[in-house]
Amino acid sequence: MTSSHVVSESRSISPLGTLSAVFWTTGPTDEKPAAPYLMVYSLGNGRDGREAGVEAMRAAIESMGLTVGGPVVDASQESGIDAHLLVEAQQAVLTLPFIKVQCSVPAEWEAAANELGHAYLVCSVRPWPQVAPGEPVSEEQLRAFFAGEDPLAGGAHVVLPVRRLQG
Repeated sequence: MTSSHVVSESRSISPLGTLSAVFWTTGPTDEKPAAPYLMVYSLGNGRDGREAGVEAMRAAIESMGLTVGGPVVDASQESGIDAHLLVEAQQAVLTLPFIKVQCSVPAEWEAAANELGHAYLVCSVRPWPQVAPGEPVSEEQLRAFFAGEDPLAGGAHVVLPVRRLQG
């Protein structure tokens, strides 16, 4: 699948703890092209503990103009969503009010993002301490994270337009 990427290891000063991002694609199928996804999550190791980290992540998401457990929001249609994604040369730069991460993405992820013109962003309030930043994430691990829970209830979901460098 792909590797998770460290966003911040300054857990001693942040209630969010260590943040990480993971990128993956689904499909393609006969009916749909491949779809690019990315998720931002905390390891749950913030300075004030796991529960405080959940609340801090919820507040950070809401400060972006999103609702945890709410509908999927199309950021190209909602002017108040403070989230940006630049994809170029197998690199993705995700900018949210509380993080900025630049990392390598698989060629198939970039191709899907460019073909669709957007990616699906999940900002999870639920910590995922089992996945160490920088380590590969298997399809089974990803399924296990979402298993048994309503995937929409555990975070905010955004269709995020892909920006490219002007050339």
